[in-house]
Amino acid sequence: MAERSFAKEVQSLKLGDGAEFKGEGILAVTKALLQSGVSYVGGYQGAPISHLMDVLADAEEILTELDIHFEASASEAAAAAMLAASVNYPLRGAVTWKSTVGTNVASDALASVSSSGVMGGALVIVGEDYGEGSSIMQERTHAFAMKSQMWLLDPRPNLTSITEMVEKGFELSEASSTPVMLELRIRACHVHGSFKAKDNVRPGFKLRDAMENPVRDYDRVVLPPSNFVHEKEKVEQRWPAAIDFIRENKLNEFFGGHTASHGIIVQGGLYNTLMRALAILGLADHYGETDIPIYCLNVTYPLLNGEVAGFCVDKKAVLVVEEGQPEYLEQAICTILRREDISTKVHGKDMLPLAGEYTGQVVCDGVGKFLQTHAPELVETATVIGSSLPEDSQKTLFETVPNRPSGFCTGCPERPVFTAMKLVQRQLGNIHVSCDIGCHLFSILPPFNIGNTTMGYGLGWSGASAFNTETSQRTISIMGDGGFWHNGLTSGVGNAVFNKNDNILVIVDNGYSAATGGQDILSSRAENSSKSTKNPISKAIAGLGIRWQRTVITYDIGAMMRTLTEAMTTPEKGPKVIIAESECMLNRERREKPIRNQRITEGKRIVRARFGVDSDTCTGDHACIRLSGCPSLTIKDNPDPLREDPVAYVNNDCVGCGVCGEVSHAAVLCPSFYRADLVYNPTVWDRFTNRFRGLVIGFLQRRADKRRAKFSFGDL
Repeated sequence: MAERSFAKEVQSLKLGDGAEFKGEGILAVTKALLQSGVSYVGGYQGAPISHLMDVLADAEEILTELDIHFEASASEAAAAAMLAASVNYPLRGAVTWKSTVGTNVASDALASVSSSGVMGGALVIVGEDYGEGSSIMQERTHAFAMKSQMWLLDPRPNLTSITEMVEKGFELSEASSTPVMLELRIRACHVHGSFKAKDNVRPGFKLRDAMENPVRDYDRVVLPPSNFVHEKEKVEQRWPAAIDFIRENKLNEFFGGHTASHGIIVQGGLYNTLMRALAILGLADHYGETDIPIYCLNVTYPLLNGEVAGFCVDKKAVLVVEEGQPEYLEQAICTILRREDISTKVHGKDMLPLAGEYTGQVVCDGVGKFLQTHAPELVETATVIGSSLPEDSQKTLFETVPNRPSGFCTGCPERPVFTAMKLVQRQLGNIHVSCDIGCHLFSILPPFNIGNTTMGYGLGWSGASAFNTETSQRTISIMGDGGFWHNGLTSGVGNAVFNKNDNILVIVDNGYSAATGGQDILSSRAENSSKSTKNPISKAIAGLGIRWQRTVITYDIGAMMRTLTEAMTTPEKGPKVIIAESECMLNRERREKPIRNQRITEGKRIVRARFGVDSDTCTGDHACIRLSGCPSLTIKDNPDPLREDPVAYVNNDCVGCGVCGEVSHAAVLCPSFYRADLVYNPTVWDRFTNRFRGLVIGFLQRRADKRRAKFSFGDL
């Protein structure tokens, strides 16, 4: 199950012409696809477009009614290869994934479809996961767009602009026979708003029409000599056609005044941030009205030489607000102006940071510096919101908010895997651990501090392949089930079998792609009417030749320790795989908690396990916290006035997974953990049993108190 259901929201996708559509950016993108007459859609989940895939999945019935084929692709490369359908046929298709890692995976197919060119419109929607919202390396889509000459749209982050750019993106693609990329930053994906809807369009030329009337055109195949012709087409035909379309349809926008001696050129996706900065400086109102000339690039590649020159020709200086490094736009603008012999001073990375996300404060500082240099009269009269606040209230977040590294969720079944690994390292010494992409990568942070490198999704075992040599120690690699089916089956397991690797792989099997939001994969246990599930990982690796494999329930830390130790010490040579199974607790709670609460409301008897720490027994060592790291396991003041060290404490976030107790048992820690069963809507028998237990415990406690008092009196 996906982490969020859009079953209710997708009904708005049926809205017709003139109706007001309200919702998130990802819903708006889906509606725009339907309005554009798309024939097929594919993609691979990953922030910030995971929810776009979830919306498409929940809207599959609506898509089917419109003869639209939707596919949850096995990887970004598989999604990109779908665009081959648009090479020979007038079929509009769209694919989506997380950038830039997804674009890197899809690069082979994208380069090929860009070389071939397209007949039908081909749109690639990439989640530009950059800056504070990013979980990947800080790179940009822009470089790939330039390399393969694919046009790049960067719409202003409001629903009207986003939907218009989706529709125009298909038209631009068809007008120039070129695939088009549309980037959406994480905030644009989740921005809320409204726009005037249009009727959904059923594709005029359907997929079945292409299948029943196949077309073969050797000139579209990327082989010599056709590929040399493709390169000429890009420059001599496709590029000019794209320029004409962008100019004629006014895809870029001009805002603000027209007479100032200075101006700002901004990426479309940063327009809202820029306007917020100008509002803070008192140079724009909250409706976006300003006297400062602004050239908004909703198309960041290719640039239109005429528009750039026309905007700059009457200005002494312009500021280029371009997020990320290198400064592709700034360099291109400087080249255009020099060739046109325009002497306008171009500022950008000299006044704004070279790298990092351009937040409101960053842009505000950069714009202020630019105006201080070229229009000081504006800065002198500007009213900076918040400038009158006390100095001590303007400290940075870094100074005022304590560091809190990312970590596993409460009850996460992956935490005990790394607890067991830490305990095994106490016995066998430090182990080189090759990590992978997924929730399990949090093991590299405190309190586990396990993991040396991570090379990419499904590349955990490949990242340790160089260490396949004779030694008394073995390496351990980590891989999630999502990464396994994405790339790890061949690049990891297949590579290890082929090269007779003697090291160890731990596959964390959650039952679905937990890290990206709980989407089904081949090994999911859930029933899925449109997908093939219940294909065990154990069978897949056995088919590749893995003879040494073990399956362990992750919550059994003792069994996990024994299995890891066996894998590290066995004299048997060859690749070894441990499948660590347990469902993602976060998704399990999302599914079971509403049902449990409903049954409690209905008066039905429910028993729920909770764990706690006996404050009288706890020594204050806190080894349990260091070996578990569960957010629900924290500390509180010691109730004993003679002891200063705080004691461990399990707060109300506990989901009853039992890992804390398992850790204490496996690590031979103090016996302070206890389990309590919370009974909701108890029966008469429950009440009688509880009362009887209370009487017995009370009787025994009173006897113990008497003996203690007698013993103390004897001492005197």
